Order: sequence, then structure tokens, then C-alpha cells
Amino acid sequence: MIQASNLDKAYGHQVVFDKAGFTINPGERVGLIGRNGHGKTTLFRMVLGQEQPDSGTIGIPNGYRAGHLSQHLRFAGDTVLKEACLSLPSSEQGQEEKYKAETILMGLGFSTEDFNSAPASLSGGYQVRLNLAKVLVSDPDILLLDEPTNYLDIVSLRWLSQFLRVWQKELIIITHDRSFMDSVTTHTMAIHRCKIRKVAGPTEKVYQQLLLEEEIHEKTRTNDEKKRKEVEQFINRFRSKATKARAVQSRIKALQKKERLERLTEIKDLEFTFNSAPFTGRHLLEVKDLTFGFDPEGPALIENLSLYAGKDDRIAIIGKNGKGKTTLLNLLAGEITPLRGIINYHRDLKLAYFGQTNINRLDPAKTVEEEIMDVHPEHNRGAARKICGAMMFPGDQALKKVSVLSGGERSRVLLGKLLVSPANMLLLDEPTNHLDMESTESLIEAIEEFTGTVIIVTHSEMILHSMATRLIVFDDSKVSLFEGTYQDFLDRVGWKGEEKPSRSEDASAPLTVQPADKKLARRIRAELINEKSRTLGALQKRIDEIETEIIRLEEKTSLDNKELLEASINSDGVKIRALSKDLHDARTRIDSLFPELEQLHEELDSRTLEFEERLNAMEGS
Repeated sequence: MIQASNLDKAYGHQVVFDKAGFTINPGERVGLIGRNGHGKTTLFRMVLGQEQPDSGTIGIPNGYRAGHLSQHLRFAGDTVLKEACLSLPSSEQGQEEKYKAETILMGLGFSTEDFNSAPASLSGGYQVRLNLAKVLVSDPDILLLDEPTNYLDIVSLRWLSQFLRVWQKELIIITHDRSFMDSVTTHTMAIHRCKIRKVAGPTEKVYQQLLLEEEIHEKTRTNDEKKRKEVEQFINRFRSKATKARAVQSRIKALQKKERLERLTEIKDLEFTFNSAPFTGRHLLEVKDLTFGFDPEGPALIENLSLYAGKDDRIAIIGKNGKGKTTLLNLLAGEITPLRGIINYHRDLKLAYFGQTNINRLDPAKTVEEEIMDVHPEHNRGAARKICGAMMFPGDQALKKVSVLSGGERSRVLLGKLLVSPANMLLLDEPTNHLDMESTESLIEAIEEFTGTVIIVTHSEMILHSMATRLIVFDDSKVSLFEGTYQDFLDRVGWKGEEKPSRSEDASAPLTVQPADKKLARRIRAELINEKSRTLGALQKRIDEIETEIIRLEEKTSLDNKELLEASINSDGVKIRALSKDLHDARTRIDSLFPELEQLHEELDSRTLEFEERLNAMEGS
């Protein structure tokens, strides 16, 4: 359990937290939301003790261990598996327990061949995955995950989603992928206007609550201002009349005591639309027998791929990392040349390309405004300033140099550059990676409204479910075109190594990667049974505790009522006040316990069903 109260934190004139507080209760999995720069990572650093609040406290129990996905890569083991096993709790060290590390490594995309590789030989992305595996293997009391979706491919994300849904300890996760967050969390905690608000339920619930509170604030402020003007008019009218002196002074004092509600400052959203260029033909782009590999003598990354891109198509390129998705986008953009095959472009094609490497092409010495002006056909400063404003760089913020911008701000600059020239085809390579949740949703809306073709590389199942009409799939060491939606793909094909979902299951839910080793499968099944016992046992224990407390409180209120009756007969004022307070406190406590009890019963039922389905799936495999 973590409890924070009266947190203040500021950097110069920028206030991050103002008397903020929150509590993380046992077993809660909390999604942390808020705009970029509003303090999410700062809050993580304070929980970890890496940074201190200016005032206020964060209470953490003695011996309470936090597991955090660190970007600092320090490896002591000479192989991937040994490195992961170093993080096993001391009680689980030994040859027989390494299956836990093996299972987590495989879930995060490592093959059994990778187990004997040196950590230093891994790519940067897989080194971060190894760090994540170490965190999960260590079985901490709380997991702090800051944008884990940025480092994982779609298959590993599906596995991680399942892992976190059955995590029985505490979790705080930051991610721009709203559907991923909602799928794994029990509560949502929002950083908003320097305060922290936590509610039970998905992100939508806290957004609705914040919106309602702001509407109430504005209505109250408007009514208060109206009443204030009426009082001021009364004071001004009767100030000079002696007969009204007492009434005037009374109103003046009341006006001075009444706190004045301030108008809430506007919080800007990323609002924009892509500039759609007209196109009247059938196909903007056609690919025939496309083949490419970086080593002409070695195996090809892409072999004999054929497709066409028509107007209004939403084609998603999906698959594990390192298989050729970005390479395919570079081929379609004409930035690299295929070994074989042809790419035909329509003469009216106007292409806009958002690539991960394109962010690095921004000039650190230039301002945001200069970057936009560089690509504007007329180098029009006024038009560039409008684009800057739409990308949330209003006024003098457009004069910030690229060198001081965060990853998310640089992504917005690149998006702004795409808006300058008309386009009828967008090539987008993981465009949401550095955006916050609100900016991600604005981008999705802009893509949906775009009247041209979109080809997008993404690991976000939220985006895939919402817009993909066709897929280019990198799986099982090959690339193929799938005609249909992402849901069609999950129902009819699915990812290699995953169990096929039954009709009664949510086909979009992540599924356990089944190990080929039968001995390993038996170990995993035993661990699953132990996990079921721990998880359901903890829930049942809490249910029993609450029910016992409710019974105790109800018995106490019954006795207090009898004593209150006697005190009333005896006119014992002191005892009446004390008993009345006790009764009020007990009833308030009972009222607060029943919702928690109901939620625990629902969670117990859903977890029981989930474990039964997972065990049945393993027995049938």
C-alpha cells in the first residue's frame, strides 16, 4: 500500500503538483493518465525515491519493493537467461525455478536460441525487453511501468496484457494506448490541474467525472459572480443611507469572506486535420512481386509481396519487431530500392511519410516555426504559425528550438510538417509512440477523417480494431497480405504460437504462448495453479474481512441504539452526542464497505472463470 498526501512539486515557475494526494490499496492495478509534461514520470520518480517533493509525504511500508522498467542498461550475466534469473527472489533461486524466467522471456518475444546469447549482443529494443523481463521475474510488491507498449511488438503486448490482468499485487502503468490500459487496470488515476484524482473503473469514468466537476465549477462560478454583482449593486445603492448602514456593512463583510472562484484555464487539445489532395483514379500505388533483403546473398526480409492501395484504404502493417515492417514503408516511400519487383505510383500520388527516423532528421538548431516554414511552399510565416498553434505550440512556444523538445513534442513538429503540403497517401510508422493519450486520440480522429489512403505500422490493437480494413502480416518468417479486418485475422488465422480463441472468448484478448517443452508446460501449469490459489485466496480473505467488519459494525450500532434510547430517557447530553457520532461513523463505514464488497465478489467470479479457462486451454493443448 502507498499513501501520498499534500504533495507539492514545482520546477521554477511551473507547478506540477499542488497539495496532491492518492492511495494505492493492496491488489489495485492503476492506470496513470495526464498530459505530457504534467507530472506522470515525476510521480514515478518520487515513489522510487529518485526525486523528493517540495513538501508533503509519500508513505511506503518497510520492505515494500518497487519494480521499475529502467532505461539504464546494466547487465551482469553472460547470457540472457542467466541475466533474467539474477532477478529471481532469493527464495526462488535454483535450477528448478528458472522456468519462471524462461516463460517470461518467451512471452516477451525471446526464442530459446536467444537464451544463450550475450545481453550486450541484443538490439536496443531487446535489451529494454530483457530489463522488463527482469522486473517481472523479480516479483516486486508494485510494478511501475512507464510506456511499456513503446518497446514491445504486438505479440508480446498481447502476452503482457494477459500477464498484468492476473497480477495480484499492485501496479501503476503509464501508456498512451487507452484500450491496453483499460484491459489491465482496476482503477484510473488522473493528474489534472496539479491535483491527482483516482476512481475505480476505466479511463472513460475518470474523464467523465473530471468533465462533470468542471461543468459544476463553471456553473457555480457564474452563479457566484451573478450574486456578487447583485450584492455590489446593493452596497453601491445604499452605502450613503444611514438606515441601511448595518445591512451594507453586513454584506461587505460577507463579500470579503466569500472565496472567489477563478475561471478555469483552458487546456488545449491537439486539433488538426490532414490536408487531403484530390484523387479520382482507382489505385494510388501498386506493388508486384516485391523482394528485398539487406544481404543480397542471404534470406530476404520481404519476398514476392504483391498488393495495391486504393482510395480510402486503411492498410495496417503488423508483426514482430525486426521483421521488416519499417523497411517495407521505406520501400513504398522510395527511400530504398527493392532487389526485385516493381512499385508503380499513380501520376497524381502525393505522399506524406511519418517515420521514426524522420524525427531524428529535425534540425536541433532550428525553431519549431522554422521547421514548419522549411517545407511550406511559400515559406509563409503566418501559415506556419497557424500550424504551430494546431500542434500545441502557440505564441512564443513556436520559437522553441528542436534541441530542447521532448520526444512527444518532436513528434508533433513532424506531424505539423506533414500538414503543410496536400497529400492523398499517408505512410505512418508508429506515429503514436511519443504522444500522450489525448494526442493519440486526436491523431486517430484525423486519420479517420482523411479522405486518402493510409498505410500504417502499429502495435496498437485499439488502432487496428478501429480502422484497419486490410493487413500486411509479418509472421512465421514470411510476409503476406490479408484481406479483412484485424478481428477477421484473429478469428481466421491468429498469431503463430498463440492458442486459437474459442467462440465464447473475446478474440482480441491476449493468449498464453504455449511452450513446446512438455516439462516446461507442466511447470507452468503448476505455477498457474499456485497463482490461482494465491489470487483467489487473497480475494476471498478480503471478502471475509469486510463481511466480518460489517457484521461487527451492525451489532455495535444495534447496541449503541439501545444505549442512545436510555441516554435520551436520562437526558444525558454528553452520552447522546458521543453515541450519535459513533452511530454516524459506523453507518458511514458500513455504506463505504458494501460497494467494495460487491466489486470484490465480481472480481472473484471473473478471476475464477479466467483461471478455469486458462487451465482448460493448457489441458487441451
